[in-house]
Amino acid sequence: MKILFTLLLALTTTLASAQTTIISGKVTDEKGNPVNAANTYLQGTYDGAISGEDGTFSFQTTVTGEQILVISFLSYEEIRQPIIVSQYKPQTFKLRENVNTLDAVVISAGTFQAGDNTKATVLKPLDIVTTAGSAGDIIAALQTLPGTQAVGESGRLFVRGGGADETQTFVDGIRVAQPYGAAANNIPTRGRFSPFLFKGMTFSTGGYSAEYGEALSSVLLLNTIDEPVQEQTDISLMTVGIDLGNTQKWEKSSLTFNTAYINLEPYQWLVPQNVNWNKPYQSLSGETVYRHQLKNGLFKAYAAFDHADFSINQESINATVPVRTGIDNNNLYVNTSYNGILPNMWTIHTGLSYGYSSNKIGIGVNDVSNDEHSSHIKLKFKKTVTNRFKLTFGADYFLTDFDEKYQEQAGFRFKSGYTNTIAATYAETDIFFSKKFALKAGVRSSYSEIPDNLSIEPRAALAYKTGKNGQFSFAYGDFYQTPRQDYLKYAQALNYEKTKHYILNYMYSPSGYTLRAEAYYKDYDKLVKFDTGAPQYNSLFSNNGNGYAKGIDLFWRDNKSVRNLEYWVSYSYIDSERDYRNYEYSVTPSYIARHNFSVVTKYWINSLRSQLGVTYMYNSGRPYNNPNEDAFMNGKTTAYRNLSLSWAWLVNQQKIVYFSVSNLTGNQNIFGYEYANTPGADGTFARQAITQPADRFFFVGFFWTISDDKQTNQLDNL
Repeated sequence: MKILFTLLLALTTTLASAQTTIISGKVTDEKGNPVNAANTYLQGTYDGAISGEDGTFSFQTTVTGEQILVISFLSYEEIRQPIIVSQYKPQTFKLRENVNTLDAVVISAGTFQAGDNTKATVLKPLDIVTTAGSAGDIIAALQTLPGTQAVGESGRLFVRGGGADETQTFVDGIRVAQPYGAAANNIPTRGRFSPFLFKGMTFSTGGYSAEYGEALSSVLLLNTIDEPVQEQTDISLMTVGIDLGNTQKWEKSSLTFNTAYINLEPYQWLVPQNVNWNKPYQSLSGETVYRHQLKNGLFKAYAAFDHADFSINQESINATVPVRTGIDNNNLYVNTSYNGILPNMWTIHTGLSYGYSSNKIGIGVNDVSNDEHSSHIKLKFKKTVTNRFKLTFGADYFLTDFDEKYQEQAGFRFKSGYTNTIAATYAETDIFFSKKFALKAGVRSSYSEIPDNLSIEPRAALAYKTGKNGQFSFAYGDFYQTPRQDYLKYAQALNYEKTKHYILNYMYSPSGYTLRAEAYYKDYDKLVKFDTGAPQYNSLFSNNGNGYAKGIDLFWRDNKSVRNLEYWVSYSYIDSERDYRNYEYSVTPSYIARHNFSVVTKYWINSLRSQLGVTYMYNSGRPYNNPNEDAFMNGKTTAYRNLSLSWAWLVNQQKIVYFSVSNLTGNQNIFGYEYANTPGADGTFARQAITQPADRFFFVGFFWTISDDKQTNQLDNL
């Protein structure tokens, strides 16, 4: 028995030894340095080991055949190496840095982002609409960022030497053809959209992605909330009107709506105005978002409607009595979109929008009426091939139908308009060579029916991380745009307007701070020119215009140095000239101020349960043409200054009393001059200043939120 037991034990030991294999090797980084504490194991087993200080590892296994050797370490890409156990030989494995980590490089040239899910965030979610003086207008708040121009008589978005028509607005990736409310000449307007429904935004001041087109200067991307946190109701009582919002949630869907009634008549009865209003501005508007969670994606339907009307008596140097101007505007925008996941790491984004705008305008005894129908169909596919390589491609189709009728009391009538279709395709890649070096390259091509021409628009951006918190980015792009509505309704033989962007960006963002410095150059070509005082039915149009814009933008944000205080400082220098419209030669356009400076501060006073906001804006003088001088556009306005103050008091967690005043010091800002068409008896042309409609704007509101958690309030929307 002893002999038999000894033989059995020896046989068992021999068999066990024959079925055991040693798996060993070394783990290093891309530079060959050993990686300590890397996890190595065979997938689906308990066989594995941790690498030592020299990067080596070794473990035994009894499994056989084809296996997967897994090697992983924090902030590095995982290695999954197929092996045949019996044939395995020790080897060295090089780990590559994971490009999806929070400290990886991100392309930031020309882009400001506000949202929860981006590494390029300069502003917190909805932060840019908590700015004193913005009065809840997204566009007004964006004018405190570098690269923008505060054009007080317009209220629209002017970016880096470009006119307001050079910026396109998108909601959930779908274009909005009419992003601004109705306004009369030299009366500022507002953006149509309430911040209540949006989770974040991306504001590109240039060099934007090949996914977007038809914008020579900028794109503004607004993203609606994917899924509300809870059911809630928001009630707003204001000196200018009332607002009501509500959100309902179900198992797989939700519905949010917001409606507002604005009537400035009581306010203007109390606060003196510099404009003689026959009927102060009134509007009724509403927005809604419906969301439905499908098995592999999210469907959204967004709709916005507003009706506005007003009438004013505008004084003119060329009229003996004020000119009565009235506008009645109806606007509808509907947008549906779907974001879904497809097999093999593909995603899809598709959508459709329809916009309708109708204006009835009375100018003295003459009438103008116009209607615009616009649509956009979008289809985009994206595939994550690897962590380091992503591919995007898609197509757009735009349709615009515009008609306008002009009628004088004397009997003269003129009808104008156009129909235009634009078809575009694009492709773009994101390549991460390492955690420090990335490339975005793409091309867009579009065909527009009216120019009857095909554009080829290459775009590229590089980013290199210089250290833990700093990085450089460079962007280049060609951008084409079909001429604006004011030209196409009279002339349809025009070609694309063009520009090239060159942008160099540096961003430094340690915890609590952000510094951005950006230099740019824009080269314009094929700009539209005409030979009359304003574009009209008998103007001679051409694409013989050109121009340039170059400058430096600086941005500094600090929310760490002083407790409860956050602020940002913006400065822009711009040098720009254009020979376009009816200009005699190349000069700086009248909407451009060479120096632009703003400071935005927000301070939470805990003992008073209040937030104090202060905004100061300064723009140097803007050029204007003085016919009493020989040189064209040789005049210069005085500098623009605006100090605004806001105060939000939390009565309790869900009730807020809010007060704000714009232009607190009552600075008499002048935006230019209107000159007489003919000289007077002394041979000089008389003029009158173009000024702001009121010295100051006061706002008082009470905001009440009713929600399940009894904590949510509207402070971020004020």
